[in-house]
Amino acid sequence: MYEAPDRFKRITAARLPDGESLGLASEPVDISSTPLKDVQLTSRAQLAPFFAAANVVAAIMTIAPLWGVVSTILLFPWLGAVALVNFGAMQLARMQAITHIGRSGRRVPPWQMIGEVIVRAVVWLSLPLWVFTSIDPGSQVIVASIAAGLGVAGLGLVVVPRAAIAWMSSFTGGLVGVLLLGRDTVPFQHMLSILFTLGVAIFGVLNVARWAFEQLKTNADFSAQSESAALLLQEYEQRGVGWLWQVDGENRVTYISSRMTALLGRPASQLVGHSMPSLLGGNAELGRKLLEKQPFNALEMELQTARGPRWISIAGDPIIDTAGRFEGFRGVGSDITEMRQTQERLTHLANMDVLSGLPNRGRVRQLLGEALRTATSTNVPCAILFLDLDGFKPVNDTFGHPKGDAVLRAVAKRLVDEVGADGHVGRMGGDEFAIVVTDAQSRKKVEQMSERIIKSIKEPYMIDQTEIRIGVSIGASFGPIDGATVDDLILKADLALYQAKDAGRGVARYFSSELQSEQEDRVRLETDLRQAITAQQFHLVFQPLVSAKSQKLIGFEALIRWNHPQRGFIPPNVFIPVAEENGLMPQLGNWIIDEACRALATWPEAVTVAVNISPKQILVPALPNVVSEALARHKIPGNRLELEVTEGVFLGDSGKTVDVLGRLRALGVGIALDDFGTGYSSIGYLNKAIFHKLKIDGSFVRDCGSRPENVAIIKSIVQLAKSFRMSVTAEGVETAEDFERMRELGCDTIQGYLFGKPLSYERANQMVVGLGAKRMAG
Repeated sequence: MYEAPDRFKRITAARLPDGESLGLASEPVDISSTPLKDVQLTSRAQLAPFFAAANVVAAIMTIAPLWGVVSTILLFPWLGAVALVNFGAMQLARMQAITHIGRSGRRVPPWQMIGEVIVRAVVWLSLPLWVFTSIDPGSQVIVASIAAGLGVAGLGLVVVPRAAIAWMSSFTGGLVGVLLLGRDTVPFQHMLSILFTLGVAIFGVLNVARWAFEQLKTNADFSAQSESAALLLQEYEQRGVGWLWQVDGENRVTYISSRMTALLGRPASQLVGHSMPSLLGGNAELGRKLLEKQPFNALEMELQTARGPRWISIAGDPIIDTAGRFEGFRGVGSDITEMRQTQERLTHLANMDVLSGLPNRGRVRQLLGEALRTATSTNVPCAILFLDLDGFKPVNDTFGHPKGDAVLRAVAKRLVDEVGADGHVGRMGGDEFAIVVTDAQSRKKVEQMSERIIKSIKEPYMIDQTEIRIGVSIGASFGPIDGATVDDLILKADLALYQAKDAGRGVARYFSSELQSEQEDRVRLETDLRQAITAQQFHLVFQPLVSAKSQKLIGFEALIRWNHPQRGFIPPNVFIPVAEENGLMPQLGNWIIDEACRALATWPEAVTVAVNISPKQILVPALPNVVSEALARHKIPGNRLELEVTEGVFLGDSGKTVDVLGRLRALGVGIALDDFGTGYSSIGYLNKAIFHKLKIDGSFVRDCGSRPENVAIIKSIVQLAKSFRMSVTAEGVETAEDFERMRELGCDTIQGYLFGKPLSYERANQMVVGLGAKRMAG
């Protein structure tokens, strides 16, 4: 039997056209459709010898009863015609199986296949029909029976249902015709036997055709899906970033992608048959996962390769056969070295103060938390020292921020030199520093360190041939003696720092019972704060935000101010922590949101207002309702209001934080991540589609002119923001050079003293009115 080459058996599509079915009255599938064409033509070629042989053998059997009755002048030409037409049809089927399959195969018209079958039927039936009435009744029964039996030869056509139907129809019509011609000579019982034989042949052939067609269809679908899967895996290995692997029940490699062999620097022949864990550096965790015979995902490990250390991540699933036996693992892997390096750089950026190179506020809190836990478990006290520079503000005002930043870097270096291995120095922001002392069992040693620091910081600084003198005040607390939590220790150190400032500065103070009066004053401040909310002693000021491209006003950042009736102006960094600690921040924050919306309602639609939301307030589930009600009350759309949060919001319940931010974002309100890179790392939350803007802290901006690495950092932040489809605002822009640099680096919005300090509502309104007048004039 003919066997088509393997390359012609590949199925190149996976589905039949919708609605196709096989039945006596239904339309069979067009042979030109790609899914079944290859299989049908190949199977037709394989069955062609059987069908041709059946026709020729039946013709020879028919000659036997006609021998001596019908002239040989008719018999032999007829037999030759039957043999010739069947041999030609067989060769045609073989040729089409080679030349008419595959993606570029030529179309085989359905009428051609049906016509070829009808021609073969007509040639075979021509002699019996011609001589039927001239032969004796016995010969008639034999000839009619052979013709009825030949209908079974339609089994050779079952792979093409239309051809099988055409064959059976031709023989049914021919046989009925000869029986009508011989109705007076063929006995009735023989006629019934012949018709029964024909009926069984018709029923059997058509049912086999239906079954064969369904089998071909199923096989075509399965083969096409298998090929598609193989092609997808090949594409994954060739173009993807990952690789495939498989091991047997003994964890020996049975397959591994070329991408992985290249990474390991060894050919596949040296890897197959070896233990997977040993090939990957003897990783114990991988061995444990494989022994558990359970699926695993994102297992990261380090490899030593010819290119140096590389990090990979692999995942795998156990292979279970139909009897439930474990046969090994198969899975995928990928090289995540670059991803880890990027993550480490971003994490370092998020934990480092760019200006000084010291740990930032968030990292200081982490270090203090670790020291406090150790102190609690070992009974060896730790300490936190808060340092605030004395006389630094005039340095910025007199000499400018570049020299001021140079002083801060010099201070950082002196602190690190004085503290050495006895503690960790960090910068809290501005001119504030902190020192975490892990071993403060000797209080005298801590006091001596403070004295050395005060003396060192007092020494003059030579910046660009300019002598600058500053001092430092220190406040300290000891844990767990003065407080059992990080916040408590920070609060106590802060109170000690206030006392140092009040004592004339340039001194160190340590939290003690004598500072309770300070705490009482804080309680009074809390009481005054509650009354101030009721008495409406607060007001908002507005700092302009301008477009980097057009330098036009696009909005404001609203900032809260408190003029106390007796104390006068109280800075936000004094009363905001008190409000957060005592649960007043939600009420105060709600007032800020409402006042910002009230101002927005009086300004044109193009103007937006941003307000700061504290970490404590963001945890209040009702915050989205508060914002929604304020927007509705003042009849302004959500996209005109922007809420700014710092990275510290993720220090607490990050799940609840993300939920609240997501609900706020659903109102159309913008969510900006403020002071990016100066606090707790929130890189992992940028992909949750809750932020629309990143705000670069001013400490990054002011030093760009003298530190090229700052430019690279800002470029990275801008690129990171753009990859998440977020805009970028640069804060602290105070010079034209800063502005041009930030615009060239891709910042969208600019904020800073170059374009205006925080203004009262009346002054801000004048700017808005002026902006409207300019637009009308334009």
